[in-house]
Amino acid sequence: MLAAALGAALTFGAPAALAGTAPVGPSGSSPASAPAAAPKAAAPASQSATWAAGTRAYLVITAPGDSSAVRSAVTANGGTVFASYDAIGVIVAHSASAGFAQTMRGVSGVQKVGATRTSDVPADAYNPALPANPAQSTTPTGEPVRADMSQIKADQAWAVTTGSTAVKVGVLDTGVDDQHQDLAPNFNAADSVSCAYGKADTRAGAWRDVDTHGTHVAGTIAAAKNGKGVIGVAPNVKISAVRVAEPGNSFFFAENTICGFVWAGDHGFKVTNNSYYTDPWQFNCPDNIDQAAIIEGVTRAQAYAEGKGSLQIAAAGNENYDLAHKTTDTASPNDSTPVTRTITNACLDIPTELPGVVTVAANGTGTTKASFSNFGQGVIDVAAPGQDVYSTLPGGKYGSKSGTSMATPHVVGVAALMASANPGLTPAQIRDRLATQANDIPCPADGRCTGTAANNAFFGEGQVDALKAVGGSTPPAGKYFENTADFAIGDNTTVESPIAVTGVTGNAPATLKVGVNIAHTYIGDLKVDLIAPDGTVYTVHNRAGGSTDNINQTYTVNASSEVANGTWKLRVNDNAGGDTGKIDAWNLTF
Repeated sequence: MLAAALGAALTFGAPAALAGTAPVGPSGSSPASAPAAAPKAAAPASQSATWAAGTRAYLVITAPGDSSAVRSAVTANGGTVFASYDAIGVIVAHSASAGFAQTMRGVSGVQKVGATRTSDVPADAYNPALPANPAQSTTPTGEPVRADMSQIKADQAWAVTTGSTAVKVGVLDTGVDDQHQDLAPNFNAADSVSCAYGKADTRAGAWRDVDTHGTHVAGTIAAAKNGKGVIGVAPNVKISAVRVAEPGNSFFFAENTICGFVWAGDHGFKVTNNSYYTDPWQFNCPDNIDQAAIIEGVTRAQAYAEGKGSLQIAAAGNENYDLAHKTTDTASPNDSTPVTRTITNACLDIPTELPGVVTVAANGTGTTKASFSNFGQGVIDVAAPGQDVYSTLPGGKYGSKSGTSMATPHVVGVAALMASANPGLTPAQIRDRLATQANDIPCPADGRCTGTAANNAFFGEGQVDALKAVGGSTPPAGKYFENTADFAIGDNTTVESPIAVTGVTGNAPATLKVGVNIAHTYIGDLKVDLIAPDGTVYTVHNRAGGSTDNINQTYTVNASSEVANGTWKLRVNDNAGGDTGKIDAWNLTF
């Protein structure tokens, strides 16, 4: 399902389970800009006397509490205890014995046992190599507000809050480049970790990115508002990296996810981003004895994290698949040889379909459905921009990726802003507010989209709205009017966007606020004027900025001599050739 996901997929067609970079449809056809092939699995970086060929990983499920008796049974029956999470009754065991699982299922106190992979545990698990710490590129200053941020009104929400440093966000992914100029100011090393292989590795740098996916996700959530590169949805919250992906192939096995969720709960993460599914099964079915243990173990870990105050938000996946009407799984197991199997809705995409998890679909241009995004009535909770999202990449770099992986961090950022503005909110309250504050998107003319404008298979409750989420839907300074229609700006042309103002008594204020969002690749070409109802011109931008992209700014105009009611216009004049754009939106606050 997240197959589109890349590679662990960081690339479509890649073996693992990431939910983003360049999606492909269920047929496996490539998008116009095909992704690079997924990296081949690296040779073990280290060997260990305790590792043997044929070693497999298992979840042994018992009652929460003291698991010493069951741990002793693991050892007595040809296994080793690799990690143990007594608070949720989950043991991660390794064994090279083909009969280990069956034997352990007969042990007193054992509720379920299941293999978590169909491939051997890498030798690297016993002495993990640290990920590389990439050299950092120097990027020129300047951080225009991205179109996706304006679309969800994050730029307007920043007038209410840019996020609190007391809010911790966990990025459960391929790792994060903590040295990146746009991430370092907000990076929380003390609560970062690697959970690759299912056991917490707290060595400095173990959390670093083994691909590019996690760093990209982190930038969308909380790239700093520091005049460099990009700005995240919540540019002042703290981000922690929880590397769940294994190196070389970026697989996210169940024990890794369990480790990540328990870590999130124990370290006070208010919200976590999960842009992946748990390998090797795209869907885990309860009638499969191994997959039933995976479902139980990850479900318990998620419930544990939520019980500690952490909300999990997850990507819906990139196969253009109806999650409410499951029929086949052709991608599993992805760590060996996939086999087509018939499935039902009882089979779950984990973690996105677990109880309590917010499931995110991707918007394409504007409020359309991204062509790759999974969907499903009653499965999708909300939607967010996921097409060509520009964000941070390791080594101080930047780039665009597409996928529900890219939509999810927008929702995580909105949740973080919400928690910043209202620190006492519980995970359930944040989950509910994300739904109620989202803007409805009606179904397009597509028979697969069922439901109402308020809640449907493509968009759930709608596209998230950061401004509403932080309680800023009606600006406190006065009456608010907005035009969000696009007006194309051609070379050497003039275009006007109108706003009809009604219901305001008397004249406009001396501090009339004019919010301008113009997408253009050379703002030095532009002259921007506010036109009052009587035709008076107030220039707010006059060919400044040179080759800088985009105008996203609020201007203050003394319009006290103008009658407030009437049609106001934003006039944009392009004075040169070679660069074009559009008025994306603008607003007036009286």
